[in-house]
Amino acid sequence: MDIEHLYHIFRQSSGVCTDSRAIQPGTLFFALKGETFDGNSFALKAVESGALYAVVDDSSLPEHEKLILVEDVLKTLQQLARYHRRKLGLPIIGITGTNGKTTTKELISRVLMAEYRISYTQGNLNNHIGVPLTLLKMDENTQIGVVEMGASAPGEIATLVDICEPDYGVVTNVGKAHLLGFGSFEGVVKTKGELYDYLKKNDGTVIYNIDNPDLCSMIEKREPLKSIPYGMSCEGAVLLPVTAENPFMRIRLDTGEEVDTKLVGAYNADNVMAALAVGKLFFIDTPAAHDAIRNYVPTNNRSQLVSGKFNKIIIDAYNANPTSMRAALSNFAMMEKRLSAMVIGDMLELGDESRNEHKAILEVISSMNADVLFFVGKEYLQAARSFGDIMSKARFFDTSAELKDFLIANPLKNHTVLVKGSRGTCVEKVVEAL
Repeated sequence: MDIEHLYHIFRQSSGVCTDSRAIQPGTLFFALKGETFDGNSFALKAVESGALYAVVDDSSLPEHEKLILVEDVLKTLQQLARYHRRKLGLPIIGITGTNGKTTTKELISRVLMAEYRISYTQGNLNNHIGVPLTLLKMDENTQIGVVEMGASAPGEIATLVDICEPDYGVVTNVGKAHLLGFGSFEGVVKTKGELYDYLKKNDGTVIYNIDNPDLCSMIEKREPLKSIPYGMSCEGAVLLPVTAENPFMRIRLDTGEEVDTKLVGAYNADNVMAALAVGKLFFIDTPAAHDAIRNYVPTNNRSQLVSGKFNKIIIDAYNANPTSMRAALSNFAMMEKRLSAMVIGDMLELGDESRNEHKAILEVISSMNADVLFFVGKEYLQAARSFGDIMSKARFFDTSAELKDFLIANPLKNHTVLVKGSRGTCVEKVVEAL
């Protein structure tokens, strides 16, 4: 079936679904494959549950008027999303980066909502499946699309930009993450730069942080390239001091205006400046942009401050790599607190650099004189063998579940606690016990 015919069917549907358990009447089911499942096995069930059609790529399935056989379901989903994006013809802002891309996406979306009907990436749907699903949720009422793109291996951003075809692009930063997949920091830079490469080739515009030397270098190597700088230096902005009463990040612009947030961490200043720059590009009224940022409350384990029954908790536990870990520790060191505690999970997917990177983070932690230290995972335990001072005050746990049980039996009270670790360590699970 050609993509135009499939698109006609999509337009008749009530939307796209990839989970046979979530079928709604009239949805178009795509039978994707995973490591432990094959959606083709559930195609007939999806049709029985009310799917308008099921797109499959298993030729051994029985002929059925509601089954659409294609060569590759995933590629077909991606092609349909790109076709839909072209039909809509709306401006798309693509966002990627090692750290901060989700928070930046949320802030940009909130700012643009002040004047436009927008559609943006929900949750972490930022990969080769999530990006097409994000595009296919847009419709004629959408005026601007905001698409987050993640990557853990070379070439993945190139694949995603070919699907969403952005007109504008933001790379928040480049850092040491997913080195197991990228191979090196240079591999990270090259892959994130694939967004810049696409925009240069297609006369798009880059919005970049002029205060970040890595991004400036990436821009210079691709000149001529349409680009708009942002950053603290652009606006003559300064960070305002945090206090125990107001621990949230605040910025004063050179106009004297203050931009308040409900985000914990000075590193979020760059994310805020990116949102303000995009708002200015799309003629968002300045007070409205500031209101949008002030009213954004993170709820996704990123830069959250939670006042629990016993402790004050900074949750930055969605993921971790050397860059984001250093930023979180630096911010924690500046916070006012009587007693401090840290729950630190391993940084995963660092490959051959893992041991050295964990040792380097331990050096930072050892200089901070925290009152209580908890580590989750094996990497910090191995790296800590040469840190006697760390070993003397720290407790190490294989899993977050074990640490949670320990904290339930041995409650921690009246501490300010940083919770930070890679997603695979699940350190957010201990928050309930704090």
